[in-house]
Amino acid sequence: MGEDEQAGATAVVNQVRLCGRVAAEPVERVLPSGAHIVSVRLILTRDQTAMTRGSQQKSDWVECSGWSAALRRKMDGWQPGDIVSVEGALRRRHYRHGGGSGSVIEIEVLAAKRTQRAPVTV
Repeated sequence: MGEDEQAGATAVVNQVRLCGRVAAEPVERVLPSGAHIVSVRLILTRDQTAMTRGSQQKSDWVECSGWSAALRRKMDGWQPGDIVSVEGALRRRHYRHGGGSGSVIEIEVLAAKRTQRAPVTV
């Protein structure tokens, strides 16, 4: 195995690309650290795989967070039912709440766009 092949074999990749439907209004928050974020929950229809074949669950929900000012503005304009695409990285974020602590796994959004607006209902 050549030197280039060895370097490629040990490379770490943390890239996520999702396209899904916005589940609810975006939530803007200020974290205890002072960081401002906008969180959006995406609904992703499940493909049938060996893991999901026997499941009654037809979709997955994924939390996505925008941290930059530009992404926060963009994501804050999304509406429930919009179809959006996001690119980013999988992150585990630790937090303290009340007397306890916890962690959440979410997508840190690095690029995002709305690909289709939700249908207008009257």
